[in-house]
Amino acid sequence: MELKANKFMQSATIALEDIQLKTALDRGARSADVARIASMNETTDADGVRQQGRGAKLRALSDLPDLLEKIESNITGRGGNVLWAVDKDEVNQHILNICREHNLKFGVKSKSMVTEEINLVPFLKEHGVDMLETDLGEFVVQVDESHPSHIVTPIMHMTKEKVHDLFVNKLNMPPMEGPVDPQGMTKFARRLLREKYLEADFGVTGGNFMIAETGTVVICTNEGNGRLSTGLPRVHIAVVGIEKVVPTWEDFGTLVQTLPRAATGQRLTVYVSMFNGAAQDEGDGPEHFYLILVDNGRSNIYASEYTEALACIRCGACLNTCPVYQNVGGHAYGSVYPGPIGSIITPLLMGKENASPLPFASSLCGACKAACPVDINIPDMLLGLRHDLQNEQSPIWRLGLKGYGVAFSNPLLFEAGAKISAAASEAYTQITGKEKIDSLPPPLDGWTNYRDLPPFADESFHDWWRKNRE
Repeated sequence: MELKANKFMQSATIALEDIQLKTALDRGARSADVARIASMNETTDADGVRQQGRGAKLRALSDLPDLLEKIESNITGRGGNVLWAVDKDEVNQHILNICREHNLKFGVKSKSMVTEEINLVPFLKEHGVDMLETDLGEFVVQVDESHPSHIVTPIMHMTKEKVHDLFVNKLNMPPMEGPVDPQGMTKFARRLLREKYLEADFGVTGGNFMIAETGTVVICTNEGNGRLSTGLPRVHIAVVGIEKVVPTWEDFGTLVQTLPRAATGQRLTVYVSMFNGAAQDEGDGPEHFYLILVDNGRSNIYASEYTEALACIRCGACLNTCPVYQNVGGHAYGSVYPGPIGSIITPLLMGKENASPLPFASSLCGACKAACPVDINIPDMLLGLRHDLQNEQSPIWRLGLKGYGVAFSNPLLFEAGAKISAAASEAYTQITGKEKIDSLPPPLDGWTNYRDLPPFADESFHDWWRKNRE
């Protein structure tokens, strides 16, 4: 599956007709949103926790260069290795060099969005290194030869029935009689994966947080695969975006509470694993530890008016609550990062020319900001990106918008337009017999192609006010 962020309209139209997708999203996204609300309401001051988490991330961003150097110093001081990568090609080359240096042929990978971002698994395969996804959802996606559709729940787009058929057809799982049993499928996958951990030369993880004061990388998981991917192989490579750093353990203590509540409605993830480097002489764990700090466009965001987007902790709450995502799913966005936050991050990382429709894939209802555990102002940034993209539109488009602005800022023109529209609306109803307008000529068909236009009132508010204000 090829990801194309600038094909959102076509992909969304197809997604809206997909009954299987609708069933999966009804089961997944909406239930996750309900669980988030219930879990956050358990806290004594939900908004206070959000603001505390927001403060932690914004402080980290304000001191980002110093905190990253502190991370490097603390990890190298304990014998670990820190590598810096300006783009995805450099990240992939670093990992390939590590594989060649240590003669690594097979790796296991814990869930990581940044490795999806850099297309790590296909890159390594091209160079003779096999890698297996061990997160259950990512494993299913790998078997399906597709891509994740959600930041936290990779197979949000798939029903359990579809996963059952995939396992039967691709992995030779015995078909289940009667209702599909998710636990049975999980046990089947577990038996396959357990052998692979013992065979692996190296493990790759992402990182939910990096704690600067001690040089600690943290991953939060629910399946235990993160620990098996890092504790058994002799080499552990952590690939982490530079924005994941926080200053102190106190900051981490706040965020590690809000992340699971916002993501899945849990008070805490089942596993919170922390890494400071390679195993000591007599300890268990990897012989070698590498942390790769990934930029890949993040510095450009950091230097822009959209810096706040880097505060995202990848919980997926804005996806689950978004009425657009709830109806079209993640693949329609054509990017590793879907949903409201993806509509900001993708254009900024990939280039606005490669993702121009995404900032418009929002109703601007504000649900994403209300759900965000660090209170990122997503609607304002979407509006900002829309403005940026409008400046890149054709001269005719810009002229039309200027005319619109003049008409709506001049009271006489506005009222004249309202009266003409009301008269046209009444004439349309008389001719067609339809109360709502469902068809208009270009360029106004940009509205009626996707939604009906309510009839205009016979009497405007201004007219009513003039009659009744005394």
